[in-house]
Amino acid sequence: MTLFSPNIDCVDLTLVVVAVERAVDRSPDGLTYALPPKLSELPEGARVEVPLGRGQTPTAGWIVRRLAANEDTGIDREKIKFVLGQDPSGVVLPGELVQFARWMSGYYACPIGMTLASILPAAVRKAIGRTERTLIDLPAELPDVSKLTSRQRKALGVLATIPRPIEIGDLAKAADYSSTEPLKRLIVSGHLLAVKKTAVEAGFIARAGNIAKAPVATAEQLAAITAISLDFGRFAQHLLFGVTGSGKTEVYIRLLEDCVKRGKRAILLVPEIALTPQTVGRISARLIDAKVAVLHSGLTEAQRNQQWTMLAEGGADVVVGARSAIFAPIPDDSLGLVIVDEEHEPGYKQDSAPRYHGRDASIRRAQLAKCPIVLGSATPSLESYLNATERKISALHRLSTRAPGLNTPKVTVVDFAAERKEIRDRGVHLIGPTLRASMAKTLDDGGQVLLLLNRRGYANYIACTDPRCEWMLTCSECDAGMVCHLDSAGAQRRSYVRCHHCLAEQLLPKACPDCGKGVTVFGLGTQRVEEELTRLFPSLIEGETMLRIDGDTMQTSAHFHSALERFGSGQVRVLMGTQMIAKGLDFPNVQLVGVISADTSLTMPDFRASERTFQLVSQVSGRAGRGEKAGRAIIQSFEPDAPAIRLAASHDFERFAALELADRKNFGLPPYRRLARLILRHTSETECADRSSALCEEIRSFSGVVEVRGPSVCPIARIAGKYRRHIELLADRAADISRVLAEARTRGLLKLGEELAVDVDPMSMV
Repeated sequence: MTLFSPNIDCVDLTLVVVAVERAVDRSPDGLTYALPPKLSELPEGARVEVPLGRGQTPTAGWIVRRLAANEDTGIDREKIKFVLGQDPSGVVLPGELVQFARWMSGYYACPIGMTLASILPAAVRKAIGRTERTLIDLPAELPDVSKLTSRQRKALGVLATIPRPIEIGDLAKAADYSSTEPLKRLIVSGHLLAVKKTAVEAGFIARAGNIAKAPVATAEQLAAITAISLDFGRFAQHLLFGVTGSGKTEVYIRLLEDCVKRGKRAILLVPEIALTPQTVGRISARLIDAKVAVLHSGLTEAQRNQQWTMLAEGGADVVVGARSAIFAPIPDDSLGLVIVDEEHEPGYKQDSAPRYHGRDASIRRAQLAKCPIVLGSATPSLESYLNATERKISALHRLSTRAPGLNTPKVTVVDFAAERKEIRDRGVHLIGPTLRASMAKTLDDGGQVLLLLNRRGYANYIACTDPRCEWMLTCSECDAGMVCHLDSAGAQRRSYVRCHHCLAEQLLPKACPDCGKGVTVFGLGTQRVEEELTRLFPSLIEGETMLRIDGDTMQTSAHFHSALERFGSGQVRVLMGTQMIAKGLDFPNVQLVGVISADTSLTMPDFRASERTFQLVSQVSGRAGRGEKAGRAIIQSFEPDAPAIRLAASHDFERFAALELADRKNFGLPPYRRLARLILRHTSETECADRSSALCEEIRSFSGVVEVRGPSVCPIARIAGKYRRHIELLADRAADISRVLAEARTRGLLKLGEELAVDVDPMSMV
């Protein structure tokens, strides 16, 4: 492998900065390489292969910057290595996307090569589904045709009048040829031109079948649409704060329509992969002349490559997807609008490097594209709400009433501790008398029921039956309890236990290992609710008229989509599950929503626990009352007077936000201060403690105005056999935290991997 070419004047080298797809962070902006003459025109954003390290290991990377001819690199030019070649995929990222990756790398403290690698789907790198076809066209200058037969001249005439290039078989059919051999002879003679065309073939992605008529917009919807439309062509932030059922999607669709009419493209993010078919269907039914692309991990590999390639070639007007759709390769200067639906959802946060937040990254993407961004929610994140109210960074648009034809559900909070005292037998009861009676009436009236319990499994506490024995089943690899599950339905249902952190499993012990007595399981989970429903309502058939939706039953988005189709058709009467059912569902026959326990997230050791509880209870309650009949929500709680539950029941977000923001301000927590979290992990508890202390002291030496807290033990002290400590960085400005993290990276202190994670703007403190 050549390190430099003696035949090339080192002064005239074309130098580029390459971000290698490795956790190389000593040079945060990338490494300097030279382009050989045959590759001298490669643009920024091209994927290349370069030699790395002393072993000159061929490594994939990206050209992130071309250096000026006289730019000083601080490196002896005779020691600069040459780029080996362009990646076979031929991928070139748009310039805006490369800029976006640079920002993500700096803000989220992740090597730029790793950041760029996460932007490009593996299916595109591997060219899955890519085929090469030979098509037929006319040459620029047609040779003499006087010696051709009349049928051959007819073939040329036909080709001149139809869209081309064309498959040779299609041309033979159009020219009434029974064989393609005469056409092949015309290729040899130069009268026809064979063109190689690369395409990506994939299975069909469903679209809406019927054209939908636009409903009459409300005055509030029109006001929001008009105000946002004024910002087309420039960056501006807008918060669309609308109660559930107020018609936020209608605002999105009209803005998308306006954007496409202006010749621009748009990105619409949804919080869950499973919501994309419903959203794409609604958009396609209204924007009948627009091409809608889909980007999310639920597609097949060939479909991902096809959709990505279509976007890169400018062949789509709107892209819909989960958080990774913000990386859509939309050509430069053509992105006109970004929308983030349910912007408050924690699902927008990536849990591996780069640990970006889809909402915050979307704001930056819109800023780079100089286009407006719309954040929509019925329960906005406190960050977005503060930006729109106190800081005036975003424009605030309120949709205060439900769309015509929809009813605001009546919400009842039930003191479940008091209700349990009324139940005479000592068995486990998760559905109280109030909820049970409401379910019976709803089912008798032909309505449908949604039940929420944000905890999967059967029971979350497994212990010895003897109260004098202190044995409780915990995971051998984590400082956490195991959760009891039941396997698939059958005559002999077995019980097993699973750790929801490291996913270790074992059969449920039959006896206490300490004293030999029996084992009891108690607590709650979706499987236990399912069991109780079967007992209380014998007419419900598990898997047919009653469905459970959680991470155990819905392994793919296809499973979830199928379940929703069955619920929408009325075949399923009761849909019960975790937070997967709390967002984005719009079924007019849902007359009752029940929350089995509103307290499951309220006691989490996380300052966002109250905010999440409010959002979840409020969002799921809003699924009721979307048809002609009035809806109702029953909220069971052991803490019925908790502000998060009481105010969610009264649909009073602004009162809740005022209380919660006052607490956050008093304690110096986000959104009033910015936060970053460094999590250290090690198999040795002592080593973990020592390393975290050393890192903490190093950072304190240059932290300046940034407050450094810790190190302290994480709420879950050990996961998957590794002890955990975390360090918290707090500051009034994000720029101050970014400065400290950049300095730590330059000093080589933040080596991402199994033993260290950097989480900027964390959504969970567990």
